Amino acid sequence: MRGLPGKSRLKQGLFLSCALTASLGLAACSDIGSSLDSMFGGEEEMASADAFPPDTNAAAPAPVASAPAPAAGGVSVATIMPVNITPGADTGTAVNKTIQGIRSQLAGLETKLSSNAQRLAELRNNGAASAGAYQLAKAQITTRLQVGTTKGNPELVAQWNSAQASLDSLSGNINGLNALGTDVANDSSSAHFALNQIGATFNVSGAVDEDHRQLSLLQDETSQTLVMIDRLLTEVSDAVQRQTSYVASERGSLTVLANSIKDGELYGGTPGITQASATGGIQLASAGTPLVVIRFDRANVDYQQILYAALSQALQGRPNAGFEVVAVSPTRGTAASVQTTQTASARHAQDVMRSMTNMGVPATRMSVAAATDPGAASSEVRVFVR
Repeated sequence: MRGLPGKSRLKQGLFLSCALTASLGLAACSDIGSSLDSMFGGEEEMASADAFPPDTNAAAPAPVASAPAPAAGGVSVATIMPVNITPGADTGTAVNKTIQGIRSQLAGLETKLSSNAQRLAELRNNGAASAGAYQLAKAQITTRLQVGTTKGNPELVAQWNSAQASLDSLSGNINGLNALGTDVANDSSSAHFALNQIGATFNVSGAVDEDHRQLSLLQDETSQTLVMIDRLLTEVSDAVQRQTSYVASERGSLTVLANSIKDGELYGGTPGITQASATGGIQLASAGTPLVVIRFDRANVDYQQILYAALSQALQGRPNAGFEVVAVSPTRGTAASVQTTQTASARHAQDVMRSMTNMGVPATRMSVAAATDPGAASSEVRVFVR
């Protein structure tokens, strides 16, 4: 019969309890060591003797550890607890030699499990730090653009470079997670092989009862190890998927920000634009008509915001959509004035296509055409979805 827990084990339990209390925002524990010293009188309790003497040839059991707690500003990491492998007596049989070999392999897997859990914790915290630095730089750029700034502001360019570096760091973090996933998957294969080997050893002749007792215990510990390895593998896979999706999405945001900095204007800064708010010679068309109609009836028509909002909405519904940019010129006036208007319309269409390219639309998904419209009062550019 086992005695009460030793001082070190109770200390560990109280430290875990205090950590949970602190995470919930409650009063923290204090003076744990001194309290325990007074409780136990400074003496460690001796553990009860095992039924069999320890196997001096067996590998030392892997330390029971968990992923380290994140530093300030880090992220919480689920605890991965390696299984403590129980040593066993050397019975002198050939079967027991096999058992010792399997036990040594399993102890090595426990050490790797602890190390890989720590790697996951570090990669998660590094990813959180990179994402935080990226979001900070992005927010600073967006704020400056929102309140107004100069075109190609070098301060914003420097912040954009910092944001890109943080996102590149996150991409490197994904590579680290993929490498970790490969290592954990290999450990899972090794654990499955060990479990099959244990099952086969049960059928080998020449074993004593103690050998089978050790095999049963080792089989349970291997199954528990597999559970921990599979849990770690799942957490790594989830982290890869989340960070990959995040980086892919933010690459597009960086492209838009780069062109916003170039023009000194925030694209997409006013989401939910409707036709009623699209003034100044720009019209958002309804279904079955051009996506956007831009009328160049005055100098310096500000159309980028409306164009960006319309393109974003179109691509949400049809991610693979292409666009046709049509330069429309009126037919009124003399032949010379009509020719001049057609030239201006073609130039405006090229400007609109350049803006669309800056907003992230590939050139391969755009085409340009020219047309005349007797009802048009000025040069126009009409964008169609195709």
